[in-house]
Amino acid sequence: MTTITLLGTGLLGAAIGQRLLQVGFCLNVWNRNPARCAALTGAGAQQLNQPVEGLEASSVVITVLRDGPVTAKVVGSLGPLGGRCVLPMGTMGISESIALAEQVRLQGGSYLEAPVLGSRPEALEGRLLVMAGGDPNLFEAQLPLLRQLASEPRLMGAVGTGAASKLALNQLIASLTHGYSLALRLVQSSGLDIDRFMEVLRPSALYAPTVDKKLQRMMSHQYGDPNFSTSLLRKDLLLFLREARLAGVNAMALDGLANLLKRAVGTDLDAGDYSALHELTDGR
Repeated sequence: MTTITLLGTGLLGAAIGQRLLQVGFCLNVWNRNPARCAALTGAGAQQLNQPVEGLEASSVVITVLRDGPVTAKVVGSLGPLGGRCVLPMGTMGISESIALAEQVRLQGGSYLEAPVLGSRPEALEGRLLVMAGGDPNLFEAQLPLLRQLASEPRLMGAVGTGAASKLALNQLIASLTHGYSLALRLVQSSGLDIDRFMEVLRPSALYAPTVDKKLQRMMSHQYGDPNFSTSLLRKDLLLFLREARLAGVNAMALDGLANLLKRAVGTDLDAGDYSALHELTDGR
């Protein structure tokens, strides 16, 4: 039975871990906050005091950590990798992923970036969207594992293309949510009934399913129990802006949205569902 080391057991990492246990993998788990491993250890995972402890028995190391610098630090603590594959599934910058690939090579391992789109429900059901970047042969070798998490894992290209795909998609999440919130604010201020507006929007080419997913939260102003927080949305948007500038892309139109999201820092909105962005578009 294959043993995997999972580093990072937040909302998404824990769900990925649960899925791997359900489909029969042996699992070693580590988190900076050991208490966040409790659900997985209760389901049969082995908890590690240090990330390196489970390395000898593992063939693959999956990381689901907050960002690129944290991932590089934790992976660095593993020391020599002995040919093992490192699969980062969290969001990081294109340049960060390329640098981490080189770090892993110097540590004697192989590297396949595999960021995912989706959250806890999709992870538990094996319906994540996996956007891999790296060597095609390595991708083929890891397909049996990736297919337990996604029905159609995709190889986007070389290292960096998976990271670019994930950042582009998360930027769309931020922009779509912002645009929808602005539309709702104007519609409401005019006295138009939201349901009447939605009857026009849904059959149009402008409609996106995320609109209905977030409408109830925005209308009820309830943002608890998030799968993806305002804080993480802001982090990823700022990362997109940094990478866009490195690539020579003029993304200055997004600076206002980034500044708007910064207003959530230190408030309850930051830990809430990212649709809490709707509270920030109230100009009164």
